[in-house]
Amino acid sequence: MSVPYLSVQDLSVSFPTRSDHFRAIDGISFDLARGEILALVGESGSGKSMTSLSIMKLLPAAARMSGRIQVDGQDIAALDRRQMEDVRGAKIGMIFQEPMTSLNPVLTIARQMTEGMVRHNGLSRREALATACTWLEDVGISEPTRVLAQYPHQLSGGMRQRIMIAAALALRPGILIADEPTTALDVTVQSQVLDLLVDLKARSGSGILLITHDIGVVAETADRVAVMRGGRILEVGTVDQVLRAPQHEYTQALLASHLTVEKGLKQRQAELEGARP
Repeated sequence: MSVPYLSVQDLSVSFPTRSDHFRAIDGISFDLARGEILALVGESGSGKSMTSLSIMKLLPAAARMSGRIQVDGQDIAALDRRQMEDVRGAKIGMIFQEPMTSLNPVLTIARQMTEGMVRHNGLSRREALATACTWLEDVGISEPTRVLAQYPHQLSGGMRQRIMIAAALALRPGILIADEPTTALDVTVQSQVLDLLVDLKARSGSGILLITHDIGVVAETADRVAVMRGGRILEVGTVDQVLRAPQHEYTQALLASHLTVEKGLKQRQAELEGARP
């Protein structure tokens, strides 16, 4: 693998409790190079999203973090809030799972999409608006000019999610963290968004940390996969290695449950098709 753009070493995150500390992330390490997609897979509560928030330095005030996080050779763990503003967006972008927690309700979509491009990419307002239109079209929004003039509350959940994806991709960050990016989207748009992520990797050389619980998405898009449970990474390898010959018993159980669900869905589809006149 090439030199990592993102290197996480012995990362731990804990929260104080009445009697002790709860460790949400327990000493995880992984690297991510530009031009590759690393999928972080695990059940709800495994620590996947907490890992992404740690990398972005968006943890709650009560959190205690230790370990090293290097981005493009820079240790970001020591950066203050103002310094991190220069890193977020330009070097690390993020697609959040719930767009309403990330979009500002009192600013238009145009304002929210263009500010980062003006600051980080050096574009004029006119150039940023044109770029925003292009990216909105790329994520399946047919009337980008109208949408840019609207506010988040005027749009559906699926539309807001696509806008978040377009806004992150438009900045062409070195690393893009995608936290369950297709959760609120229908099947057609899901496929379109996944194709966009793969295309971004090919066109710009960005590395992508794809956080998901969907094994099918992993098989379709990722180069490598890290399996997470209880705040720890249990297994890391290429997609072919992990999906075809999983070493850890948890990974084996995770894959078995996925195959069972897939089999049930296919059987139900066949039954419905057989019942049609």
